[in-house]
Amino acid sequence: MLELALPNTHALAVMALIIVALILFTRESIALQTTSLLVLVVLTVGFTLFPFESEGRVLQASDFFLGFGHKALVAVCGLMIVGQGLIRTGALEPVGRLLAKLWRKGPAISLLVTILITAVLSAFINNTPIVVLMLPILIGVAVRTGESPSGTLLPMGFASILGGMSTTIGTSTNLLVVNVAADMGMDAFNMFDFMGPALIAGFFATIYLWLIAPRMIPERQPPMSGTVSRVYTAQIRLDRNSPVVGKKLADAILRAGEGMNVETVQRGQGVFINPLPDVTLRAGDRLTTSDTQSNLREFSRTLGGTLFSGDQAVDAEHPLSAEGQQIAEVVITPASRLNGVRIGNARLHRRYGLRLLAFNRFEGSQERKSPGLDEVQLRSGDVLLVQSTIQNLHELKETADFLVLDGSIQLPSTAKAPIALATMLGVVALAALNIMPIEISAVLGFMVLIITRCLNWKDSMSALSTQVILIIVSSLAMGAALLKTGGADYLARLFVYITFGAPPSVVLGGLMLMMGILTNIVSNNAAAVIGTPIAIGIAQRLGMPLEPFVLAVLFGANLSFATPMAYQTNILLMNAGGYKFGDFVRIGLPLSIGLWLVLTTVLVWAYGL
Repeated sequence: MLELALPNTHALAVMALIIVALILFTRESIALQTTSLLVLVVLTVGFTLFPFESEGRVLQASDFFLGFGHKALVAVCGLMIVGQGLIRTGALEPVGRLLAKLWRKGPAISLLVTILITAVLSAFINNTPIVVLMLPILIGVAVRTGESPSGTLLPMGFASILGGMSTTIGTSTNLLVVNVAADMGMDAFNMFDFMGPALIAGFFATIYLWLIAPRMIPERQPPMSGTVSRVYTAQIRLDRNSPVVGKKLADAILRAGEGMNVETVQRGQGVFINPLPDVTLRAGDRLTTSDTQSNLREFSRTLGGTLFSGDQAVDAEHPLSAEGQQIAEVVITPASRLNGVRIGNARLHRRYGLRLLAFNRFEGSQERKSPGLDEVQLRSGDVLLVQSTIQNLHELKETADFLVLDGSIQLPSTAKAPIALATMLGVVALAALNIMPIEISAVLGFMVLIITRCLNWKDSMSALSTQVILIIVSSLAMGAALLKTGGADYLARLFVYITFGAPPSVVLGGLMLMMGILTNIVSNNAAAVIGTPIAIGIAQRLGMPLEPFVLAVLFGANLSFATPMAYQTNILLMNAGGYKFGDFVRIGLPLSIGLWLVLTTVLVWAYGL
């Protein structure tokens, strides 16, 4: 029987910190960036106040900041920017048009082609822009056919995760596992070294997503499909007998109700006064405001005024008009500058020309007039029902802040698209042919996009996610602390101790299963970085090759199908398609279990375990 002595105090403290961090990662009320920063602070301050010495060398606390310059993070950031170049220039527009035409001919074969194209693209490009590209296409198809998009969105989203696990650059998780393993002395994986097992598993998963999953998904309607009141802009002209004439504007707003928002005060022909609270109102003043028809009429009645639309008083023959206005759903993207911004501070109308009609988050919907809605912090995946001009919504599609779900399939296209596409192919080719490491080719591609003006610096920076960067850095710091204090070795010995006597195939399957469970609850990047040194320790203790155990961590950390919070694209899909939490469990859990069984079998067979 193996002996299992407790590790040193520093290792125990690091393991306790990791447990706390993993728990905090699951709390929606705490931003992932905050938890990541907390981890970095605790590690650096803790090892500064309580130094750790091993083999005559003191561990430098500042080493935990080295993740900011780690080649895996550089590669992830470079690839995110290059992927942004493809989206911004419309380099993938031909793919969108091909799929749009195909969907007009036959839905069955079109779904298969959509799944395959999504998976192939996701093997080389970050999953999020691929899903952002596909969502409007599939929703546009659903709008034209009058059918629910629920049977197509989830298979497409899962296909993006499936394709991402097949190459070293498919996801940030893959890059982290490959680089952490290389840092520990293992021969580095080349770009396509584990594509074989991924393709075998992908074959069975594609059949499932194509033929079985759509029949298992209940028909769901998008969250904003119900009736909503359109917003109109009108003026209320104060009559001589109005009860608010001679009073302050603040008093008039209080009388009408706090929901009234006065945009301008017009006094005479072409004379406008700033709508300050202390402005004294006069007879004949026109208060410009925007709201629903019923609310505007109530405001007018309460203030003792006449409702005007333009220069015409509103009556039965001259109703309110919102000509040229269109209602659409917009989704907050992971790269949006509005992530973490309160709705009250987002200035949607002033900055984007959007009037907010309703708000939805996957745990429930909140209407525009809900108390305290201005205090709600926007986050990735939130769906806003907005009203704006058709031209403005078209221009909004060019920004990285919103994904417009208006039922159209119009995709951006620019003359720079061939350059961006050639740049991405070059980045992949240079790394695949081992001419240069991926982190160098990705930065080279970034430079090419900037020089050729496919991207400007503002667009490039919007492609980066503070959340992703801090999670990667904190995960690398936790992994390094676990490794240098002996905690990783202890956990490897503990895993071998628990599975003592079991065949290596069972140990490998158990490791992948543990990672699969962990990745559906906490950050997959954190799970992967922490799991990699443990996997290497297990393999060394069993006297087995390192590669299959590292791949067990890599594949297990990509089984992000069973919960909406397992992957950021899952949240986008949940909100855009109106899915419930249980839909992910219903469809994703069998997929995860099937992939786990197939991948374990393939790895055991391939490496002779």
